[in-house]
Amino acid sequence: MIPLLILGLLIQNPGAHGYELLAKMEERHYKYIVNFTKGSFYYNIQQMEEKNLIKQVIQTEQSRESHHYVITELGKAEFQTLMYQYGAKTEYVNLSFYAALLFAKEYKRDNMVKLIRIQIEQTEAKILLLKDALEGDHQLPIYFRKMLENSVSHHLVNLKWFNSLLTDAECLLN
Repeated sequence: MIPLLILGLLIQNPGAHGYELLAKMEERHYKYIVNFTKGSFYYNIQQMEEKNLIKQVIQTEQSRESHHYVITELGKAEFQTLMYQYGAKTEYVNLSFYAALLFAKEYKRDNMVKLIRIQIEQTEAKILLLKDALEGDHQLPIYFRKMLENSVSHHLVNLKWFNSLLTDAECLLN
């Protein structure tokens, strides 16, 4: 999915530096869409360049080299393919916590309560980040804004569920 994000950002920001694209991914909280690191981002840039999906344009300004990226015609075709591939796919919500919950009865009750509290803390933090992005001064595209709003809704439902698990921990674990 990282290639789709990079290609899409290059269509929106032709000639951007790699660090500009990465900054946009972080600023727009794309980590809620896909897990990525600086290393995985630049690895994907390199792979895409090798596949001729993007090309690096080097400009010299005041005896300094500046590296910019542009999308190629092959990259534009790949963008269309990836848009359909990801846009037509629906997946189950998959929280790692679900696996731990399967064996809650076999785990120490106090430790399970700690895990639930960790889920609550992490979910509250995600909600705050998403709300900050929505309320910030960013010029968010309408579909991205809708996606963030949807994500907030999902996290609020999860938060309610985690709190009910915490309240019912005695019943669930006995």
